[in-house]
Amino acid sequence: MTLSSYSPGVANTPLCQKTSDKPKLYLPGTDCILRSQVSLASLTSFRVGGPAEWYVAPRRVEDLLASFEWADLQGLPITLLGAGSNLLVSDCGLSGLVVCTRHLRSTQFDPDTGRVTVGAGEPIARLAWQAANHGWQGLEWAVGIPGTVGGAVVMNAGAHQSCAADLLVSVETISPTGVVERLTPQELGFRYRTSILQGGTRFVTQATFQLQPGADPKQVRATTTHHLKQRRDAQPYHLPSCGSVFRNPEPHAAGWLIEQLGLKGYQIGGAQVAERHANFILNCGGAKASDIFQLIRYVQQQVEQHWSLSLEPEVKILGRFQPV
Repeated sequence: MTLSSYSPGVANTPLCQKTSDKPKLYLPGTDCILRSQVSLASLTSFRVGGPAEWYVAPRRVEDLLASFEWADLQGLPITLLGAGSNLLVSDCGLSGLVVCTRHLRSTQFDPDTGRVTVGAGEPIARLAWQAANHGWQGLEWAVGIPGTVGGAVVMNAGAHQSCAADLLVSVETISPTGVVERLTPQELGFRYRTSILQGGTRFVTQATFQLQPGADPKQVRATTTHHLKQRRDAQPYHLPSCGSVFRNPEPHAAGWLIEQLGLKGYQIGGAQVAERHANFILNCGGAKASDIFQLIRYVQQQVEQHWSLSLEPEVKILGRFQPV
């Protein structure tokens, strides 16, 4: 992929275009609207969090690079936001530029190789259904995962004894300076629910997976449906959450450790340890990010005290929180 044709324009501030309501600010050289003080609560699955100082949702890799360049010119930090399904954003919000990647979508199935190349913003669950409808096996496990392809690669998402690393052929990343790299699984340092991309400065733009074409679509859909039912039967989906809060400290299951301490149903403010699955924290209504943060820390402290084990959050905690 080449980005050499991109021209950022001459201004280092957003271009202004008057509308009937108020001026729209455009990212220089693009048709992407820059917005200020955008609430992030509706963009995260916990449904909590304060505003983004600046927010943009690029639809092309060139626009993504333009957003990086603009943030650099303004001296602003960058935060990437995909589906927001694995994030806890502070009530204070986030300073700098929040770049939403959920519109970076594209899907190409290659029947000759059995490979599918997907944009980072494509929901991984939707990709699982697309593969099933094509009669391609391999992604049935991903149907209940709420994040994007980019997020699934970065955190090595998985379920039912399978994970993203098992199928990944390559991933394309871009740095804030425009350096494009194509990396193999061996270069990504995959481990349980993490990779070297987590917390780094290389951002996923697309990924290629090796699947198994040629199966009966009806059979693949049946398997996919079965996995989804298993997940919904075992996990609470009726209230906002981020899914599993803690990584399993192998060989133990975090949910089992928490359940043995009698913490199911334990609540701080509007945040509650789920009754159905103890590794879920739910927003029971009116929760603040600080409630969820305090509950995470409380559970960690209890597990450390009783089991002498450290629970590492699977959820990414962003912004400023008061120490607990």
